[in-house]
Amino acid sequence: INFSRLAHGLPCLVDSCLLFIHTLSVLCFCVQPFTMPPKIQQKSKEQKMAAAMAGGKGKKKKWSKGKSRDKVDNKVLLSKEQNDRLYSEVPKMKLITVSAVVEKLKVSGGLAKRSLRILAEEGQIRPVIVSSSQVIYTRSIAEEGDE
Repeated sequence: INFSRLAHGLPCLVDSCLLFIHTLSVLCFCVQPFTMPPKIQQKSKEQKMAAAMAGGKGKKKKWSKGKSRDKVDNKVLLSKEQNDRLYSEVPKMKLITVSAVVEKLKVSGGLAKRSLRILAEEGQIRPVIVSSSQVIYTRSIAEEGDE
């Protein structure tokens, strides 16, 4: 073992340790001492009992019944007035769906679906998207040219 090399690196190690210790001591003395917050006056047993009795038991939570929609009374047969509105208003709509016709004419969904199918067969409206669950219609091209 070469001790001369080990002894040669020792002063550098001692210097770095001394510098570290000095830095720690400076940091420790620079920090302000911690002071406890002022003590809060404790309530007496009588005050605690009075507070507990005054609080009482809270009211029980009442659960809501959920949002309730009004029952709509949609017709299952077209009246003369509804039939006229079907042939006059629906072909002029840009977006025609079953739900839009149900809202506009106050008819059932099945009747609206069948009415739209008849209008499409007559050529007054044309299907845009045909899906198994919903069909979306729009105005016929011939009517758009007339406007």
